[in-house]
Amino acid sequence: MTIQEYIAAHRERFIEEWASLIRIPSVSCQVEHKADMIRCAERWRELLLQAGCQRAEVMPSDGNPFVYGEYTPNGCSPAEARRPTVLVYAHYDVMPAEPLEQWKSDPWEPAIRDGRLYARGADDDKGQAMIQAKAFEYLVHEGLMKCNVKFIFEGEEEIGSPSLETFIGKHKELLKADIILVSDTSMIGKETPSITTGLRGLAYWQIEVDGPNRDLHSGHFGGAVKNPVNALCEMIAQVVDRDGRITIPGFYDDVLPIPDEERKMIAQIPFSQEAYNRAIDVDDVFGEKGYNTLERNSCRPSFDVCGIWGGYTGEGSKTVLPSKAFAKVSCRLVANQDHEKISHAFADYMQAIAPKGVRVKVTPMHGGQGYVCPIDIPAYKAAEKGFEIAFGKRPLAARRGGSIPIISAFEQILGCKTILMGFGLEKNAIHSPNESMDLEVWEKGIIAVSEFYREYANKH
Repeated sequence: MTIQEYIAAHRERFIEEWASLIRIPSVSCQVEHKADMIRCAERWRELLLQAGCQRAEVMPSDGNPFVYGEYTPNGCSPAEARRPTVLVYAHYDVMPAEPLEQWKSDPWEPAIRDGRLYARGADDDKGQAMIQAKAFEYLVHEGLMKCNVKFIFEGEEEIGSPSLETFIGKHKELLKADIILVSDTSMIGKETPSITTGLRGLAYWQIEVDGPNRDLHSGHFGGAVKNPVNALCEMIAQVVDRDGRITIPGFYDDVLPIPDEERKMIAQIPFSQEAYNRAIDVDDVFGEKGYNTLERNSCRPSFDVCGIWGGYTGEGSKTVLPSKAFAKVSCRLVANQDHEKISHAFADYMQAIAPKGVRVKVTPMHGGQGYVCPIDIPAYKAAEKGFEIAFGKRPLAARRGGSIPIISAFEQILGCKTILMGFGLEKNAIHSPNESMDLEVWEKGIIAVSEFYREYANKH
């Protein structure tokens, strides 16, 4: 039976099993859903066993439980089987559904309209995780699976995966694999399939600038005492030069150039600078000289002020010289930049350029490493082939500007690369009311993943 025939024969069951997960409001950030987290983990354990795993269990962690599943073609352990091992990662927790009044249907009861399934978690990540499970099921059922497969599903991705690193460090041998497969990202478009090959890292700080011991009368002291808000603005203004380059000493030491082949692929992405500007209502863009917008927001680092405050900001006027000023700032980093190294360098730089008359405190808040997947390794080529068969055209390699710190954590702890076979679309509105999944894309995702396994087993 072909994969297309298998999907057609089991479509109603597939969707009902998907719906059974969605009906469990596994909201990790709300304590009242603690029991739902356990219910969802147990439901995934059942579904993995039904799909063909020879072993599946719910495993405790410092937070919400993990779901682990395992399959080998000949029934022995993955360590004994001389076949490539794929570790599939997904998450079963979701964002809150609020504001509920903006949903056109119950967020916890899937509704199909206009070829899309609407519900919280329809895409992120219950829908995409089901793509993985059903591709796996087909290959096992038809005797076509030639890889060892492991599944690890977590319940804390939407709150920053606080238990993940400890868990994978503790179970490093259990999770050992040749490649990690993740469906939790998006494509450029339904007609423009793509594979996410890079994610930016992150470094985030709060800056506090202290001046006089109290707010001062700006008439009595203005021009004679350094204003902390002025000082903070002067400091921040020095971080990026007129060419869009970040001036922190040593900042670019570890930044790798964009390969020519990848720049050629980026150039193929449908993009209108005029439409981009119009969509966000700006008359021009700004960024690092020598790079276009798509390169700047995905392959190059950036610095931004996320918030700034100090002094009087209430109604009317109050003529004060503030005693304190604050800002929250961040850098998006690229692969090979170490967020801890950058964090220390930025703190040192702020102290070095601080003017006399104020005291500066820089507090690191959080960070994570970037990630780049080579596009010439067997697993990437297998994923590329899977997309090409399912969507009828070769996918573009596309880096994304956001950050998923767990991906770099996998590489650091388990020592293997991750293939990001995501099938989301911008229209899916993840984290928003009326989240949805395009059913045609969902089915093509199942085809693409099943073809990945077949191609990877042949190439490995």
